[in-house]
Amino acid sequence: MNPLYMAQKLFERYAHIEEVKHYYGLLAIFGLLQTAEEKQDAMLLDKGRALLSRFPERIGHPAYNFPSYAIGGIPKAYALLRGWMPEAEAQVREYAEEMLTAPRDRNGIMSYRYEPEQEKIWIDVATAVTPYLLYAGLALGDERYVEEAARQTFLMYEELLDASNGLLHQCKNFSGPGRHSEDHWSRGNGWGYLPLAELVRLLPPASPHRPKAERYFKALSSALLPHQSKRGLWRQEIPFDHSYEESSGTGLILYGMGVGLRMGLLDRETYEPAFRLGICGLSAYCINDDFSTELSCPGCLCPGEGEEKGTVKAYVTLRLPRRDELHSFGPLMLALTEAYRNGIYQLSREA
Repeated sequence: MNPLYMAQKLFERYAHIEEVKHYYGLLAIFGLLQTAEEKQDAMLLDKGRALLSRFPERIGHPAYNFPSYAIGGIPKAYALLRGWMPEAEAQVREYAEEMLTAPRDRNGIMSYRYEPEQEKIWIDVATAVTPYLLYAGLALGDERYVEEAARQTFLMYEELLDASNGLLHQCKNFSGPGRHSEDHWSRGNGWGYLPLAELVRLLPPASPHRPKAERYFKALSSALLPHQSKRGLWRQEIPFDHSYEESSGTGLILYGMGVGLRMGLLDRETYEPAFRLGICGLSAYCINDDFSTELSCPGCLCPGEGEEKGTVKAYVTLRLPRRDELHSFGPLMLALTEAYRNGIYQLSREA
């Protein structure tokens, strides 16, 4: 089965289940735009634009941690960058300016807006902020946005890095002042990997931020690689062999690896077999015949209570995977698009 067809059908499944509007929905629209771009499918691109045109006036909005979600977030900025929605320029600029003034901790990392005095930071923010500002900066010719895009991901990577294994913790100050969560959560590492992938994919060759982006991208790639399961997936708690395999983090990781292979940053002999194994694993174990999804962790920000809050035990036992979990669709779509870009044109649906 063609990976781009699979990505499109995944989006249709998502839209059938629920209105596409939350942050994980915006990631799915981003995946839809990339699918349309790779297929050179004008009708599919029109569908993406039509969805984005509903933001903000024709959407019933949930509570957002990031106001940019109200206008369509990452996919709206990407559509502007690609020239598909020039009418979005004022919106994208307005919310890029808002990001430049959002609450930050003492080190300058964008923090939880509702309790700024507690300086709560979490790696999910890297995906919320960096691609949006990067696309906005490149589209609008504003280096301030590009500078802040790179700065936020670099600062989060440095703060949340576990130097003992090269993987990322999810958060700090959520389980107590000065405390990092103990995890190496699959989707959390994916949230840190995707923005690095976008930086190495789109930063101009002469950008002063490119050397560090490439260095951190390669380092996280190298840290992730040894933990791939025999079925090609990464686990909810990445280095813990008894943890369940998790599809949304795997999708984000494979998207990044696909980008790295195409950009020539990852050694093809080393990473291509892992990439192909992972894409086959997603197809066989994470996507059903009706394009429902499996093995995705639900919302997971420093789970647990009391002494167990933010522990590995809490990440593994309190957030169990479920069918059609809504975080799954965007990452799977992005991975499938990268599969096609890397020359994988047909996938078996069997293990």
